[in-house]
Amino acid sequence: MRHRHGYRKLGRTSSHRAALLKNLAIALTKEERIETTLPKAKELRKYYERLITKAKKGDFNAHRAVFAKLQCKYSTKKLVEEIAPRYKDRNGGYTRIIKTRIRRGDAAEMAIIEIV
Repeated sequence: MRHRHGYRKLGRTSSHRAALLKNLAIALTKEERIETTLPKAKELRKYYERLITKAKKGDFNAHRAVFAKLQCKYSTKKLVEEIAPRYKDRNGGYTRIIKTRIRRGDAAEMAIIEIV
């Protein structure tokens, strides 16, 4: 049972899960809207909203904290200098998840996650 368990394992080891979330976050930063499975989108929302909260400070340490998670210079720069300043007056709720369809191959629930 997973009562009150903190996160979804997504059928991966911890290092694979960390790499998956990092790559999804980079893709979301570049495109600002991606389609993935619903459980991945829900996990990415937690991960990405924490990144935006860190990036909202906009100082050098914010760059360092975001780069430590993303390890991509372009995405870090875009997140700290373009995306995060949009939400200076907002306390959370930076992303939106929209359920879209059932994937034909394995009947997985698909969802679009986008930056509001």
